[in-house]
Amino acid sequence: MKVKEVMTSTPVACAPATTVAVAAQLMFEGDCGVLPVISDDRLVGVVTDRDLFIALGTSNRVASELTVGEVMVPRVWTCGPDEDVRAALALMKDHKIRRLPVVGPGDILLGIVTINDLLLDAGPKGAVRSDAVIDALQGICAHQQPLVRTGK
Repeated sequence: MKVKEVMTSTPVACAPATTVAVAAQLMFEGDCGVLPVISDDRLVGVVTDRDLFIALGTSNRVASELTVGEVMVPRVWTCGPDEDVRAALALMKDHKIRRLPVVGPGDILLGIVTINDLLLDAGPKGAVRSDAVIDALQGICAHQQPLVRTGK
């Protein structure tokens, strides 16, 4: 199965000058946790709900004054629409990411594929093997550092 068969082909996106307040509203309205960041029709980064939260909690600035360009992740792992979904899963696992922008020539954003997209298509009737998705998700979720648990 190809990425283009499961990707979201019209992802909500924003520009680097978009404020964090507007980005949060876009995420809420689009029911998504990531926004590709576009400049001159090219993918220049991504910003996640986690990025927004941490930026607001650590910058001592209000959301209407902080821009996506200041908090986005400029290094983005991507895939192409004709890549096999197993290659996308491997990339997600290797780099511990849940979402891959799908780009064409010149880094033009064509869509986005998420671990959720692949999970929802997994199973006996889906084209993606469940064990492949579970393996990728376990790799994505594995902690880098041992957890220190308190309490019981």
